[in-house]
Amino acid sequence: MTQSIAVIGSTGSIGVQTLAVAAAAGKRLTVGALAARVDIETLEAQVRRFRPRLAVLSDEKKAAELRTRLSDLPTRVASGPEGLLEAASAAGIDTAVIAVSGCAGLAPTLAAIEAGKRVALANKETLVAAGDLVMAAARRKKTRILPVDSEHSAIFQALRGGRRAEVAKLILTASGGPFLGWAPERLARVTPAEALRHPRWRMGAKITVDSATMMNKALEVIEAHFLFAMPYEKIAVLIHPQSVVHSMVEFVDGSVLAQAGRTDMRLPIQYALSYPRRWPLRLEAAPEPAERELNFSAPEKYDFPALALGRRCALTGGTLPAVMSAANEVFVQAFLAGQIGFTRIVPLTERVTAAHTVEKADTAAAVFQAEEWARRRAAAELSGGIYA
Repeated sequence: MTQSIAVIGSTGSIGVQTLAVAAAAGKRLTVGALAARVDIETLEAQVRRFRPRLAVLSDEKKAAELRTRLSDLPTRVASGPEGLLEAASAAGIDTAVIAVSGCAGLAPTLAAIEAGKRVALANKETLVAAGDLVMAAARRKKTRILPVDSEHSAIFQALRGGRRAEVAKLILTASGGPFLGWAPERLARVTPAEALRHPRWRMGAKITVDSATMMNKALEVIEAHFLFAMPYEKIAVLIHPQSVVHSMVEFVDGSVLAQAGRTDMRLPIQYALSYPRRWPLRLEAAPEPAERELNFSAPEKYDFPALALGRRCALTGGTLPAVMSAANEVFVQAFLAGQIGFTRIVPLTERVTAAHTVEKADTAAAVFQAEEWARRRAAAELSGGIYA
């Protein structure tokens, strides 16, 4: 049976790898819609390769240029937020792959769910900001949210080995990023180029910096809570520098099921699209892990303030996780632009969360309002002085 997919964020790292999976899958997958922000060159090449019915660019001027470039094809070109939502919910689409970074993932995710599509979710921030809202919508529409993050895909796979009532603990593994064990004075001199050189994974810029600060693991704890309906006290983190074991599930009898494999995001992407089946891997495989020794340690051995901040925001709930996520996004971009130092990302994010009056996150409007407040507050923090 052929499955039609929409790739929201098709020109980013996950989007490009999703299309590699689609190309290798043959008749199993067709591409019905592609959406990107501004990368017209890459999107044009993708449209010519996969011939979707719909292509979307957020920028209207670039979308108009793309229409001219693609005048020889039947692909319709749309633009703006409306086009993005249309791509996620278009008729004939079976699965929407949400591969955009940051807070931009929430609206297309909700649109896809409301249209009854399966969602392959590669965007942590969506469930961090509005987990209750998103999961309730999925239950109401009787559709599935399938994890694409390697850690959540690993847990999803390991959970097939037992009943939910038999789970004692979910264990998310973390590489620790490129600066594991570095002294604070050395971290203060970290450059964006250094932060973007992850030792194990090939990812987009924002998630790579989040991996270096460990904010990505704070977001993943919250995401796991909603994806798997698991209380926070049953979600643990272990530092595993080799990144061979992608995550684990411990059961009540003491058994631990771990999902291990290559550091290749195409594998969890393919599993999300093939579930409940497994397809043969028809891609050039990443190299086998060279390590023969695997190390695990508690994060408490290191100083990871982002983990503590994430847990506090998660336990408070309401709009606070959305504020944390949006503020962190602003400060990561500021670091990449050279406006602030690496070690200021998490403290500044914490300042924004401390200033927030928590509200219920029971509507999309409430979540969007909280995120917008966080972005304004973060911008004010940046303009209020020079942060070294």
